[in-house]
Amino acid sequence: MKLILKQDVKKVGKAGEIVEVSEGYGRNFLLPKGLAEEATAQNLNIAKQKAGAAARKKAQENDEARLMAAQLKKVEVTIPVKVGENGKLFGSVTGKDVAETLQKEHGIAIDKRKISLSAEVDGPGDYEAVIKLHPEITSTIKVHIVTE
Repeated sequence: MKLILKQDVKKVGKAGEIVEVSEGYGRNFLLPKGLAEEATAQNLNIAKQKAGAAARKKAQENDEARLMAAQLKKVEVTIPVKVGENGKLFGSVTGKDVAETLQKEHGIAIDKRKISLSAEVDGPGDYEAVIKLHPEITSTIKVHIVTE
């Protein structure tokens, strides 16, 4: 029996997929629970249109992320910090600090959870921050840590 899944079903498939299941499983479990619908000609056309729209949206997001990555490679951020007598930082520099500085200096809003510093910031100097823009696309920006 051919069905179109409305939701993800373990060991069967993901939402929107067209799957072949046994007659009993489809009629007695998937259809009554609303997890799937029959694969009629009309439903198949709708499912194909949704899949095409999702693919176009994913491609557009991918292109936007690539464009943003190219723009971010040119960006440099300077973060002033307080330093003690022995050259140690008071506190630490994190992705949150980089995100706030990016927003303030360049007007670029990026979630702090998507920013990770490649090395631990232990004093003034130049560092790199890796920004995850998309599951497959990352960009690197230069971070300058200076004393106040």
